[in-house]
Amino acid sequence: MRRQLANPVVQFLAAGFVVLVVVVVGTVQLSRQAADREAIKDARSTTALLGRSVAQPAVPRGLVDGDAGAVDRFDRTALRRLLVGDVKRIKIWNGAGRIVYSDKTRLIGSHYPLGDDELDVLHKGATDAELSDLAKPENRFERALGGDLLEVYTRIWSPEGDPLLFEVYYSAADIAHRRSEVYDEFQPITLGGLLVLVALTTPLLWALTRRLDRSARDRERLLLAAADASESERRRIARDLHDGVVQDLAGTSFALSATARDPGTDARTAERLAPMSRSLRSSLRSLRSLLVEIYPPDLGVDGLAAALEDLVAPAASAGVAARVEVYDVQEASQDSVRLVWRVAQEAVRNALRHADASRLSVQVGTAGGLLTLDVTDDGRGFAARPDSRPDSRRDSLPDTGGIGLRALRDLVKEAGGRLQVRSAPDSGTTVHLEVPL
Repeated sequence: MRRQLANPVVQFLAAGFVVLVVVVVGTVQLSRQAADREAIKDARSTTALLGRSVAQPAVPRGLVDGDAGAVDRFDRTALRRLLVGDVKRIKIWNGAGRIVYSDKTRLIGSHYPLGDDELDVLHKGATDAELSDLAKPENRFERALGGDLLEVYTRIWSPEGDPLLFEVYYSAADIAHRRSEVYDEFQPITLGGLLVLVALTTPLLWALTRRLDRSARDRERLLLAAADASESERRRIARDLHDGVVQDLAGTSFALSATARDPGTDARTAERLAPMSRSLRSSLRSLRSLLVEIYPPDLGVDGLAAALEDLVAPAASAGVAARVEVYDVQEASQDSVRLVWRVAQEAVRNALRHADASRLSVQVGTAGGLLTLDVTDDGRGFAARPDSRPDSRRDSLPDTGGIGLRALRDLVKEAGGRLQVRSAPDSGTTVHLEVPL
């Protein structure tokens, strides 16, 4: 599951889905607002057209004065052409707030104060719109129409030259229907474009991911080949040294020892040959230890103890008493054993070179499903670096020889283990490793 989530194509599709949802939600909101504006704009245009092209030419003289005959003539000539489509009600006001005409005749002659918006349209022209407040007394008859209403008003002129406010009421449900018609035209374009974009880019990303995966596999093969070549070369060097120089030195050491013990050898000559033989044996041990570092003979569970014994062999020539203990490691994997070897190799090298110790201990065992390693010396230890945290004094890496351990710490972390270096001045150093079996 985690590997699938790490796939770039899956991440792209997930991100694309999130973006699609965000864009759809945003588009819905923006499209609704745009559709509302278009629907209201359409209602304002219809109102302006009805007012200037139908109502204004049909307004007879005397209508503004409340003449009953004028009202009757306007009913017969214009009302049928005004109550069309979504129009629910018609009102015509004079500047004093008196309704001079309405299709609801009971409103004619009523006085109600005009709002600032209505007065502004009456004096300056143009067209305005707002939701009707059905709680107002002048809108009491509109309550029976049901639902919200949108009232739109514009200015017209009477034959006497008086400005009149022409007001038309539309059903908000009809406006919403118009809004949906406008919105339905936006939606397929937006969603279709996003889906086409995702459909086109997904195969391209998939092909690019495949190419990157192939490149990564090629690099991995090259690295493995280089590692194999390096290991093969180290094996060849170790074999040549073992079969050549080491055998010659061993033979020479045995010959010197035999010559020194031979009764026919002069005493003074035997005395001179003895230290040569010891020096040669010491060099032979150092060379064997070097061979182990170059290419360990067997890093399996059964050969780990012998490999560690060879690793600490130079300790004797340095005057360091070394001890190796390996127990209960039969269940350890090959990779874990190799990691223990590499950490022990670095820790022993640092101890012999920098610790100035008299005793060195290498212990390998198991505890709680973990393979453990402890490399301990009684040397001079080290203090925390100046830039270390105050509480990290006993878990810092030494300034000398610490680069190798820091690199190994990354390897241990990748293997799911833990590497600690505990030390203090004049208290020795312990390198502790825990890695899963």
